[in-house]
Amino acid sequence: MEHLLLRLPLPSLLLSPRFWQNFWPLPATSRLALGDRAPDFCLTEVVKQTPLRLSHYWGDRPVVLAFTRIFTERHYCPICFPHLLALRDAYSLIQQAGAELLLITSTDLAQSQDVVKDLGLTMPVLSDAQCQVFHQYGTGQALGAPLPAQFVLDRYGRIRFWHHFSFWVPNANPTRLLYALSTLPPR
Repeated sequence: MEHLLLRLPLPSLLLSPRFWQNFWPLPATSRLALGDRAPDFCLTEVVKQTPLRLSHYWGDRPVVLAFTRIFTERHYCPICFPHLLALRDAYSLIQQAGAELLLITSTDLAQSQDVVKDLGLTMPVLSDAQCQVFHQYGTGQALGAPLPAQFVLDRYGRIRFWHHFSFWVPNANPTRLLYALSTLPPR
């Protein structure tokens, strides 16, 4: 594989080490069950360039975690691109429901900043360039990038809804996520 990388025109952003790390298809796993406490993590919020810890929200408000599939800042997954735009457009509705939306990308900080600018994203966008949180949540991977997934956590950090990628329903649309938020017990 090293020889293949040396023969590619440089820079090859699409065929990066992250691409090869996520090349072989691994299906999503459901190691996390409904009612489980979501694994805590700390990732860099790309606009403010500050660490953001998931548990910061525990005891305060519900959280929607949206793991998204972006190859590079110039190569969006054709299935996830419309979902990114739909999440962008629904962000104010998610906030009105009393929740926060955290968008998690597998692109590095600079690429993620370009994505935020390119798409006009206003929700917190977190960079997981090493894909550790993607793997922690069992999202799966294929053809160079982790697969998308969505989780709705109650205000105590417990998983109340999850959706892993499938070819039938690649992403949980914002309407589905808002419905999951509406079924959470009131404060």
